[in-house]
Amino acid sequence: MTDAADATAATTLDAGRPPRLTRLTFHGPLSEARAARLVERLARTTPATVLDVGCGWGELMLRVLEAVPSATGVGIDLNGEDLARGRANAGARGLAGRVEFAEESGTGTARGPADLVMCLGAGHALSDEEPPGHLPAALAELRRLVAPGGRVLFSEGYWQRTPTTAELAAMWPGAHAGELTDLAGLVDLAVAAGFRPAWTETASTAEWDDFESGYQSDVEEWLAAHPGHPLADETRERVDGHRASWLRGYRGVLGIAYLTLIPVA
Repeated sequence: MTDAADATAATTLDAGRPPRLTRLTFHGPLSEARAARLVERLARTTPATVLDVGCGWGELMLRVLEAVPSATGVGIDLNGEDLARGRANAGARGLAGRVEFAEESGTGTARGPADLVMCLGAGHALSDEEPPGHLPAALAELRRLVAPGGRVLFSEGYWQRTPTTAELAAMWPGAHAGELTDLAGLVDLAVAAGFRPAWTETASTAEWDDFESGYQSDVEEWLAAHPGHPLADETRERVDGHRASWLRGYRGVLGIAYLTLIPVA
């Protein structure tokens, strides 16, 4: 964690409830090494304005702002708890005057254009389109929101291989093979939306395992310490279901791509 104490304070609901996502630095399968490379690459373009759609607590955006002292940022999300964590982290790092965390929808947002637009695993926040139409719709919105000569960092899911019927049944409700494409197809959609892919990279299995373990770790520890709590049964059912979805459903099947995109003039 960048600041474990601040993160815990911002994400613990109260003393009687399980904490939420306190072990995660990023809300996605992203290692410190990859994050550093992304920030370095994006900072070289010296963006004056940064927009993070579906930002959560906006950790990567904050790191870009630290790397580009002249930049300002806006993060938008509908989760007030995550936004509060982002504001607290920004304040602790002296960035409060350069960043805004706004509780609002990304669909049809008027927050752009920005020199750097980030959308990390939140393409669904840009459109009401159902899969598979959500991908071209999200990319079209990102093309609208980025300033000429700017950059887009788009993180999105793709199939590493075609999922089996059993794997799909173990995933999220309504999962079907047609809702995502493979990596090549995802990049093709970005090109069709008016981008050139400057950099294409994918999350490793180790990044996925670290993320999924961190996603559940604090709740698992809470359950071990509070087996008879009034909330234990529903919490146990939820985390057991998520673990089964990961290990029996999408582990080794669902990939995450990080695409650094340049809009075509």
